[in-house]
Parts: sequence; C-alpha cells; structure tokens
Amino acid sequence: MDLRKIHRKIAPILFIPLLLTAFTGVAYRIGRSWFGLSKEFGNFMMLLHEGRFLGQSLVPFYVLLLGLGLLGMIVSGIALIKQRKKAATSKTLKLNERTLHRVIAPIAFLPFTISAITGISYRLGKAWFGLSGDQVDFLLKIHQGSYLGSTFRPIYVLLVGVSLIAMLLTGIQMSGIVRKRRSLTLDNS
Repeated sequence: MDLRKIHRKIAPILFIPLLLTAFTGVAYRIGRSWFGLSKEFGNFMMLLHEGRFLGQSLVPFYVLLLGLGLLGMIVSGIALIKQRKKAATSKTLKLNERTLHRVIAPIAFLPFTISAITGISYRLGKAWFGLSGDQVDFLLKIHQGSYLGSTFRPIYVLLVGVSLIAMLLTGIQMSGIVRKRRSLTLDNS
C-alpha cells in the first residue's frame, strides 16, 4: 500500500469541504470575537461550517465524513513524515510549498486531531446518541478552544484555521492538480 498515493488521492476530494470548514470556522470566531459581527453572520458561517446547507439529516454524515477524512489525512501524513525521516538525506531545503507543508504538518497535527475528534463527537453525540447540549458542551468548548479564555480562543482558532488552509493550499499545489489545470489553460490559449 503506497501511502503517498492514498494521501494524494484523498486530499483533492477533501480540499473544498475542508477549505470551506476552515475558512468559515475562522470567520465565525474572528468575526464574532474581534469585530462584533451579528448573530445572523455567525449563524450563516455555522450553516456553512457544519454543512447544514445539505439539510439537517445529512449534517452528522457530513461532519463524520469530513472529520474522518481529516483524520485519515493526518494518519497517512504522519506515516509519510516517518518514511521521510528514514529516507532523509542532507539536502539543502528550498523554501517552497513542499517545505512549508512539511514544516506545518508536525506542528498542526495535534490541534487538527483534537478539532476533528471533538467536532465529530459533539455533532454525533447530539444527532445520533440523543445527548443533550449540556452533556456534549465540553466537546464544543474543546473544539473551539474556549478553555483558553476569551482573549486566546480567537487566536487559537485563527492559528488552527490558517494552518489548515496553508496545509490545504500547499498540498493541492503539490498534488499537481493546479499545475495541470494551469498548463491545460496555457495549451488551449
């Protein structure tokens, strides 16, 4: 089983939903905390963040599939990091998307993992296991970084969200999809 191929095949499928989730999560928290944006704005961001636009019955499936997809990317990414360390040579590092991806990955994997697990557990706990908001509220607090207090929670969400966006953008660039489309456009000109 070639983990690199699996990682590269799953990533483009998750790209848009994860990008949407990361962007709307950051927009919600920063917009509400720092800019005092309205509850209507917050509700719209959460509609996108949680996949409620698909219909209430599909939200748990959306959250589950997206969270499991992210966890799959984390696990395969960690395995790739371990493989890379074994095969590492003393090459000089060039600053490019691959280097940035490799630098962010080991730093962000724990916050990504916590965010995915708590997001899945919160949503499924309420939707499928009939747990009340009081029973699963602690999961949402962990997911949002509320335990850090009102000052550091938006910073935490911003760092996690921007890290995920950076991982997505550098990863999609490395996949060759962007280059292939760009070269197809140039060829058609």
